[in-house]
Amino acid sequence: MATKVEAVTVPLGMGPWKAQLRPYQVEAGRAILDSVLHRRGLSFSVEIARQGGKNELSAQLEALLLTLNLSRDVNAIKCAPTFEPQGRISLRRLWSRLLEAGLAPLASQEAGHVVRVGRARLIFLSAEAAANVVGHSAQLMLEVDEAQDVDEEKFDREFRPMASTANATTVFYGTAWDDSTLLERAKQRHLELERRDGIRRHFEYDWQVVARYNRAYGRYVESERERLGEQHPLFLTQYCLKPIAGGGRLFSPGQLAQLQGRHPRQRAPRKGESYVAGLDLAGGALESSPVASNGAGRDATVLTIGRTSYPARGALVQEPRLEVVEHYVWRGEPHDTLLRRLADLLREVWQVRRLAVDATGLGETITRLLSTALGSHVVRPVRFTQESKSRLGYGLLASTNGGRLKLYEGDGSLEYRQCRQELERARAVYRANRTMGFFVEPSEGHDDYLVSLALLVEAGSDAAPRAARGRVREF
Repeated sequence: MATKVEAVTVPLGMGPWKAQLRPYQVEAGRAILDSVLHRRGLSFSVEIARQGGKNELSAQLEALLLTLNLSRDVNAIKCAPTFEPQGRISLRRLWSRLLEAGLAPLASQEAGHVVRVGRARLIFLSAEAAANVVGHSAQLMLEVDEAQDVDEEKFDREFRPMASTANATTVFYGTAWDDSTLLERAKQRHLELERRDGIRRHFEYDWQVVARYNRAYGRYVESERERLGEQHPLFLTQYCLKPIAGGGRLFSPGQLAQLQGRHPRQRAPRKGESYVAGLDLAGGALESSPVASNGAGRDATVLTIGRTSYPARGALVQEPRLEVVEHYVWRGEPHDTLLRRLADLLREVWQVRRLAVDATGLGETITRLLSTALGSHVVRPVRFTQESKSRLGYGLLASTNGGRLKLYEGDGSLEYRQCRQELERARAVYRANRTMGFFVEPSEGHDDYLVSLALLVEAGSDAAPRAARGRVREF
């Protein structure tokens, strides 16, 4: 099939690259390489824990295959959810490996998205909905990077046929998400085929496998497990490679039990303590109409006050502990009155270090006025988008799982009962782009306390003294 060049035709994982492959990468890589070289046309799925080396495996496979076929007019194709930055990062990694191998005289780049070695080419394409990719064909290999984020219909319609002419090997790379993704469906298909013919097509290596070969990585993931909690959706999917359900209750009974604190509700600040706050503004916060006699059916403005404490320097997790000490609730409060009360409570009474506030829509005006009253260094505006709301939800779960967020003990008050009710009724939905939404079904009530609590966690995180934290680089 290929014209061999002895100087660079070496076993996978033993090439002239600075980054050598680990045993688990070699295991998956050899199976893929065998399918390509012997024209078996198999399909593979490779799940490696985040930062565990899937991109390095892919780059070395690409470099080797291009080199082995440099005298042939053949293409390999790699698609990613986006070209910028994902496809571009992969292109740069491949280019670096070719330079390390001394192939600069034979290698070139074309049109900003093609890498050539001799006559063999690897074409990098975007799998975004609007990307025009029809017309390409893959003779060597078809790769799908971060396949859990690639739309299955787009792939089946426009990318899968690229491998048909030469029966090219197809490889899906990524990490778990839910059972509806392209990667998860490819995985299940591969496992079924394995049961039929015994040929391994799915390769899965969670964080514990990676940690056997990289102790620093293991220590990092252990700190993430402590910070996020073992049942956090991101820890389960990115490091344990376990897919999550598409939705359900935001908090399990165990998590609700974790949220319950033993400290009493606190009506006033105490000397020497530090406080932060989360403020969820009602949709009608700027209206001046009087409140109904019972306030029923109307969104509330909820202010949640939390006491903060921080771990000792050097602790595995540097996130603060937050104890909710007070709730304030307003319905139908006139704009001027509400603003004066908020400014007085936050500045004069509690002297909060940080306030995170819903600055969406009508809330933008109150947020701006509060910034003037309290100082822009105190007020943290949060404009709700899919991404920002997702970050709040993940932060709320992480603080709960880590035991760093506690409610005051039950005092029989209306505020306590409503807060617990919203937490019990809260639902979560997990989207294909790894964002989440959290809410209370309108038929079951409101989510004012829930959102205010999530904003409190954001305020605590934003006000925390930042300790230097290392990052694990993918080798």
